[in-house]
Amino acid sequence: MAKLSPYVVLVRDLPLDRKRFEIGPEQVSEWVKGLPVRDALGAPEVDPQAGVGVATLDLYDEGKNVHAQGEFDGYVTVACSRCVEPVKLEIHEPLHVTFLPLSEMPSDDDADADPASEDDGIEVGEEDLDVFGFDGEKVDLEPLFREQFVLAVPYAPLCSENCKGLCPQCGINRNLETCQCEPPIDPRLAALKGLKLPS
Repeated sequence: MAKLSPYVVLVRDLPLDRKRFEIGPEQVSEWVKGLPVRDALGAPEVDPQAGVGVATLDLYDEGKNVHAQGEFDGYVTVACSRCVEPVKLEIHEPLHVTFLPLSEMPSDDDADADPASEDDGIEVGEEDLDVFGFDGEKVDLEPLFREQFVLAVPYAPLCSENCKGLCPQCGINRNLETCQCEPPIDPRLAALKGLKLPS
């Protein structure tokens, strides 16, 4: 029998109280690979500084569905969008997720369906907006954990609100050094540079 992933829980073992799942930097490196603010760091493929996470969950089944409720804590390291220095983004999220059997998962076609036929599908409460599928025998929590790291990364992360960024001419980090570069002249005004006005 193949060894199960550490993020897989067998439905027959439920309920589980305060089950702890640890996510190491090797896994985080894999999950955030390809994000532009991650790749900008030029970090090694397996980066010990990529991030870590710990989820503590209560898992229980209710009818055909499985629920996971608890907390997720950790961090992920990405590049500052201004100076490209590493930024450690802390993650502290409450989790309440419902896993539906794959046969009950809404398909993409359902989104285009006639709104009048909405009552035909399974009803999901507002508190259960995070919904994942499972095969009926085992619940794979990996997509849930991966989502926590990806969603923690804003569009343009900053090391600080006052980050001065990089000099566009010489590329130095303006937070650490100053340079003598002058702002480039607007090409529309370049013809006026040598113009002398009569006094």
